[in-house]
Amino acid sequence: QVQLVESGGGYVQSGDSLRLSCTPSGRTFTSFAMGWFRQAPGKEREFVSAISWNGGSTEYADSVKGRFTISRDHAKFTIYLQMNSLKPEDTAVYYCAAAARYYNFLPQRVEEYYYWGQGTQVTVSS
Repeated sequence: QVQLVESGGGYVQSGDSLRLSCTPSGRTFTSFAMGWFRQAPGKEREFVSAISWNGGSTEYADSVKGRFTISRDHAKFTIYLQMNSLKPEDTAVYYCAAAARYYNFLPQRVEEYYYWGQGTQVTVSS
């Protein structure tokens, strides 16, 4: 069974930092893009960031550009999301995802991802 396991969420103050991690089990995704999405209560799941299979390309939502950094460690089959200068509006459940197939662009839509983690809660207090 393929699983993506996120960790690193928590409760922080505005301006603090957190680093999320995502490690797959059951298979690796070294040939596919991976991404982070988030979903706040009452809202749709939204794109946060994506990274290409080799880590050479990244994309960010405008709302997190300059504050969040995505990276991947092939040796550990893990991707990370470093979140700095957190704001209350960053509060959400954060999901790690692996692309459904190879794309020649960085996918940013929910339907372009097939494997999903269970999510990790990030709460930012003002």
